Amino acid sequence: MASVDIQTKLKNLPAEPGVYIMYDADGNVLYVGKAKILKNRVRQYFHASTNKTEKVLAMLSHVTDFQYIITASETDALSLENTLIKKYTPPYNILLKDGKQYPYIKVDLRSDFPKFVATRKLQKDRCRYFGPITQGGAKAFLEILSSVFPTVTCNNNLTKLPKNFRPCLNYHIGKCCAPCVGKVTKEQYREIVNRAVAFLSGDDREVRDILQQKMMEASEKMQYEQALNYKRYIQLIDKINQQRIVVLSKFVDYDMFAVASNGKNCVVNHTMIRGGKVVFSDNNAITDAGIDEAQTLSSFLAEYCEMVKLCGEIYTNIELPDAVELQQLISEKTGVKTIVYCPKMQDKKRLVDMSYRNAVEYLTKSQTEIDRKYNATQGAVLQLKDLLHLKKLPLRVECYDISNVQGVDKVASMVVFTNGRKDASQYRRFKIRTVEGANDFASMREVLLRRFERMKQDDGVFGKTPDLIVVDGGLGQLDYARQAMEESGAEVQLVSLAKQEELVYTLGTNQPTYLPRNSYALNLLINIRDESHRFAITYFRKLHNKTSIRSVLQDVPGIGEKRRIELHRKFKSMDALKAATVDEISDTPGMTRPVAEALYKFLHD
Repeated sequence: MASVDIQTKLKNLPAEPGVYIMYDADGNVLYVGKAKILKNRVRQYFHASTNKTEKVLAMLSHVTDFQYIITASETDALSLENTLIKKYTPPYNILLKDGKQYPYIKVDLRSDFPKFVATRKLQKDRCRYFGPITQGGAKAFLEILSSVFPTVTCNNNLTKLPKNFRPCLNYHIGKCCAPCVGKVTKEQYREIVNRAVAFLSGDDREVRDILQQKMMEASEKMQYEQALNYKRYIQLIDKINQQRIVVLSKFVDYDMFAVASNGKNCVVNHTMIRGGKVVFSDNNAITDAGIDEAQTLSSFLAEYCEMVKLCGEIYTNIELPDAVELQQLISEKTGVKTIVYCPKMQDKKRLVDMSYRNAVEYLTKSQTEIDRKYNATQGAVLQLKDLLHLKKLPLRVECYDISNVQGVDKVASMVVFTNGRKDASQYRRFKIRTVEGANDFASMREVLLRRFERMKQDDGVFGKTPDLIVVDGGLGQLDYARQAMEESGAEVQLVSLAKQEELVYTLGTNQPTYLPRNSYALNLLINIRDESHRFAITYFRKLHNKTSIRSVLQDVPGIGEKRRIELHRKFKSMDALKAATVDEISDTPGMTRPVAEALYKFLHD
């Protein structure tokens, strides 16, 4: 059964083409699909009366949420589905995971006699690429070209042919103009190529007229099979004429931003194009936006450019009066020369329009979701400042946690939340260097001393100075964090969060602060603390598995450092090594059968 939230989202699905993405409880992508009409297709998954395969039922048992991206056409949805499957490799998608791409038509216009060929690889080779071809296949496309524009199809070097060379069959059936034997000049051949390029660029009037005429002539001659082929070509051109903008036929990196407002709330959509493909589309709710959409978008971009790596070409759906100043500001913050522009035509305009449609859709259909997300992120940050009486708004919050077992393999984690959201690119992890034994207090002090020292050096590795540091624990951990701050001469707002009753301790008092149990501020602190604990535990386990297997193997005769490394590389953990057979152990690089038998006996005795 779908959750209440999913049922609400199902009711609000649009009747437009697009791509839908299924997620599990951990935010992992389970499935990516395309739809001619999103409303109809996605609802089928959750409709009780619809017959479903075992695979679909297995997937739905893990689905806790879904998202969708509206596209301009069904063809765009097909291309975008292909791109996202390659990006996420979802476990329930069985197609398109092998690295194959849709075909393109490639032509090298620098050649004296260019020819059109099919390819599945876009390369930076100064050739022209047309596609991707999602309808009919490249073979049908090339047949249309050869039927209307008789160009070279062979691989012969036309400048080094023997004097008695004779044209091939393609010339005699009208599919090549035979420049190899001088039937056309370079200029005449170039004119044919230019007309073909115009067709591939979208001008299909000449091709349609020629195919229509050939179809009628074949029909009059009772060559019905040939006439049917020409009819299919015309139908294929009709399908190709659908807008195809989610995959571009050139290597370009763009960032598209569109703002939509209803007077109360705003949504800014970010659509990211990398390598000529749409790889990301996300909606950002802004509930405290002003009435000026241009100013709202400018303010958003000035802050957003520090959270997400932008490419340097930013296009917006509205003109920004301060575009020049914004360009300079983003360039200074990111170190990448940036342009900010509102496109008026061609692919960039269509991409921005697609971004705007997604922003409007999200704003219209997801008002409750917008308020919830705002309250859990930006609203929680504002509430945290008020409830803890902080001097500065905690836009960047760092949280630290220590993990070890009986003082072995001591590690620490630093996680970062920016404006109430995870900022995983800023996460860092530490090995404890100077502390002996299981002393979490001293370990916390060491980690923060290292953090503050790097902060004073304005080290770019650690990003910006935090507005608030949260340490996992009670008064003891907070006191050691304070010592580290005072010793380093830094000034940062510090709090600690005790696990049992979720009490918050601040500097200057021994009494805890009781945040309301249902407050967004407390939930934000808990989420940050839990994330830092998860990150620390993950690093500890990785490190501990590596060191534990090596330390145990030190006592086994015949196993030196190289064999320990190979055994760890193959089995990863002691549990896996103990479960292995003698044959599996002996197959490890560098191992022999007698040593494997000795190791097996050692592990099981």
